[in-house]
Amino acid sequence: MHAIETKDLSKHFQVSLRRKVVGLDSLNFVVREGEVYGLLGPNGSGKSTTLKLVLGLFQPTSGEATIFGMSVERVASRVSVGFLPENPYFYKYLTGEETVRFFGRLCGMGGKQLEDKIDELLNLVGLEVHRHRRLAGYSKGMLQRIGLAQALVHEPRLLMLDEPTAGVDPIGSIEIRDLIIKLRKMGKTVLICSHLLDQVQDVCDRIGILHYGKMILEGEVKDLLARKDQFQFISEGLPESARGKIRETITQSGGKVVMEGNPATTLEQLFLHTVQQAEQKKK
Repeated sequence: MHAIETKDLSKHFQVSLRRKVVGLDSLNFVVREGEVYGLLGPNGSGKSTTLKLVLGLFQPTSGEATIFGMSVERVASRVSVGFLPENPYFYKYLTGEETVRFFGRLCGMGGKQLEDKIDELLNLVGLEVHRHRRLAGYSKGMLQRIGLAQALVHEPRLLMLDEPTAGVDPIGSIEIRDLIIKLRKMGKTVLICSHLLDQVQDVCDRIGILHYGKMILEGEVKDLLARKDQFQFISEGLPESARGKIRETITQSGGKVVMEGNPATTLEQLFLHTVQQAEQKKK
């Protein structure tokens, strides 16, 4: 069973009597349980539309989506989901502790169970020392981390994060990246929409790139970043005179092939190349 699965999921927006805009066009993809999946794409590519369809906030024009095998049309499908929107709204007069407590009560929690969960989550997101500080005094990075805490308060199996590092400084971005890695180790499934490709590269197991509502590239990050047009040797103990020779020469020269394979590109270069190719095909 997959955490998320879509089948020919489409969404068309009626912008006038005679004009429709395709937000999503027959999308088929899955997010496997226990993985971190990055959904990438330029502005207007359909990332947020996909999230809203999976969360049941939009009705699809056609197709279907499921969460852990349950149709997203059923409210019960979202019980196991934690969501952090791109620009979360919080009551700034509440403290960090009060904010997590508020969302916990919305989820039907209370008593010692909730208080223990508040302590656990504030420690997890690194805000224990700021638990009594009002959110009005929180930085953008701290607000995103309290947003992660509220998304986790009801122990969801699946987290959906829309631009979790938007507007966050480099240190805050690294802290959020490390948090996502922690969540993966805890067995959580995470779907990330992001434009910060270097961070996605660090945390995601698989990625999909959307362009004008269509999936134009998908796969394992390590496979997609391998440069198939190049090959490299990394040797150990190889004399200077023997460098640059083929494997047999390395062996004959007394060296040792430590690693061989395709050198990797970066996710940023892969993303730009893929989108540029799609633009050229569209012309």
